[in-house]
Amino acid sequence: MSDKPMIYYPLSVLMLAGIREVLVISTPIDLPHFQRLLGDGSHLGLSIDYAEQSEPGGIAQAFTIGADHIGTDSAALVLGDNIFHGHDFSQVLEDNARDVQGCVLFGYAVRDPERYGVGEADERGRLISIEEKPARPRSNRAITGLYFYDNDVIDIAKNLQPSARGELEITDVNRVYLERGKAKLVDLGRGFAWLDTGTPESLLQAGQYVQTLEERQGVRIACLEEVALRMGFIDAEACYRLGAEIPKSDYGRYVMSIAGAA
Repeated sequence: MSDKPMIYYPLSVLMLAGIREVLVISTPIDLPHFQRLLGDGSHLGLSIDYAEQSEPGGIAQAFTIGADHIGTDSAALVLGDNIFHGHDFSQVLEDNARDVQGCVLFGYAVRDPERYGVGEADERGRLISIEEKPARPRSNRAITGLYFYDNDVIDIAKNLQPSARGELEITDVNRVYLERGKAKLVDLGRGFAWLDTGTPESLLQAGQYVQTLEERQGVRIACLEEVALRMGFIDAEACYRLGAEIPKSDYGRYVMSIAGAA
């Protein structure tokens, strides 16, 4: 989208959280495209693996598909059609990705919460209710497509009862943590942007937002090479080489300029 593939946006979120081991889950048709685009991730200082979701099984199926990849570690999940942007977002991510005990969800105020999964938290940020597309929402905080979990999420997902659609629902996972008193809701608040590009209209709006911001500020949102450099995953020389591979594009020149200023 704009001047980069859509997957750059969620992948940059994981990188900003300090995550370097990534599993991309997609359909058998789409997965080869991601593999050609990202490879093993080593050029960005990452380790990227791939797994197929052969048919729709719900968001929470990611944890049964990715159980071996997760091992005994905590896990983060970000949806491939979500865009996040805001000041000090990297710090917010790092603070909440560190030593996860239970689950950490991210809430964003919306004017039509009945269209979303909605979370309600107390003054300490502890989740006290969660509802999926409620007719009478108890808050206006939509649960975004970014989640941090401790390792219990694997067993929780494996023991879920599928929904009427035969899918493992992420809200059911979150509800287990809620019942255990181990769910936290971080309010992204004003100054942040969360864009769900799951419809043609929302994709167009997101593209316009990104284009306007990048043109006015002269920066690139979700430039993976820049994020990798800033996070210390690669050095300036490696970053410059990546930009030099596409020197005739504005994106490539931007990467080279970032590396040259480092």
